[in-house]
Amino acid sequence: MKILVANLGSTSFKYRLFDLPAEQQLARGGIERIGQPHSACFVEIGGRRQEETRPVSDHAAAVRICLDHLAHPDWGCLKSVSEVEAIGFKAVFAGNLSGVRRVDAALLEKLEALADIAPAHNPMYAKAMRQLQSAFPEIPLVAALETGFHETIPLENRCYAVPLEWKDQFEVCRWGFHGASHRYLAGRMAQLLGRNDLRLVTCHLGGSNSLSAIRGGVSLANSLGMSPQSGLPHNNRVGDFDPFALPVLMRATGKTLEQLLHELATCSGLLVVGGLSGDVRDLEQAAAEGHTRARLALDLFIASIRQYLGASLAVLGGADAIVFSGGIGENSRLVREGVCRHMEWAGLVLDTAANQTARGEAKISAAASQTEIWVVPTNEEIVVARQAAELVRGT
Repeated sequence: MKILVANLGSTSFKYRLFDLPAEQQLARGGIERIGQPHSACFVEIGGRRQEETRPVSDHAAAVRICLDHLAHPDWGCLKSVSEVEAIGFKAVFAGNLSGVRRVDAALLEKLEALADIAPAHNPMYAKAMRQLQSAFPEIPLVAALETGFHETIPLENRCYAVPLEWKDQFEVCRWGFHGASHRYLAGRMAQLLGRNDLRLVTCHLGGSNSLSAIRGGVSLANSLGMSPQSGLPHNNRVGDFDPFALPVLMRATGKTLEQLLHELATCSGLLVVGGLSGDVRDLEQAAAEGHTRARLALDLFIASIRQYLGASLAVLGGADAIVFSGGIGENSRLVREGVCRHMEWAGLVLDTAANQTARGEAKISAAASQTEIWVVPTNEEIVVARQAAELVRGT
């Protein structure tokens, strides 16, 4: 079964093609600058890379180019486009329409209705899905909602201290996100340690960030709440923020609520604290050169991770392993060291040398550490491919 997994940006389309159940990646590719005169396209098949520049009007045109590449008579990996049995999407938020489901009118309407909760994701996914439904009616579209993995979180960890009818009638609760990543990490750690009863704190750290407390592969808590703007600070999104500051800011700045929410969702986070960039690599370099605000941004970020790590350990009653993943979690020795510093009381002892040399999957805890510390690259796409295949097969 061939499953195409799509990762959408406002002007980009990235994809991977998987053959299941073998879970072999047959191809990967992408198109940048969609809607501009010179869109950049590439595809990698069997170690061979093809590149071209051409106008690509929208996401439907991007998928058509992708399928043409995959079925190219000279170097493609498909005999026919009809071999693609589904296109899977790592969709973000549709409230109670969670889990894994076919893309239909009800889902599209819900994604659009909740666009203000996930403004960086929902609008572009809904628009692209509508284009693809029209252009490729013969290919099933499957949405794997990021909230699905967190449906197991108990009410005491899901509910806000607000009227309960807000949850029942308006879907206001802690939903949790990055479900595909946390699901993958839980499954991979079970394989690595040969156990299905693990207590894990998985740290997905990248452009946006979250921690999950997982027991036996089941999510019990996630640092993200009602929206992807909550929890830890993100590269350009605020993280936790007291809503009662909003009327103060409205009076002081003359800005509307919508303007302030836009700033919190796009012009906040590490970007504005550091005053340079939302990229931790840039902040680390600047901090090493004496930039005080860059150092503050890193310290604030690490302190927030540690606070949620402590909360996750309390939920689990301790952990068998802490897992770092995502672009920051996999590559920032400084962040990993900062998070684990002086955590001996929690059974966490970092192996400094292993942390410095870690590449790919690596155990970085010291021999004296009661809790293992790991770096594990995530693979959200294979999770989406599995889920899409299961839905299409009806299993």
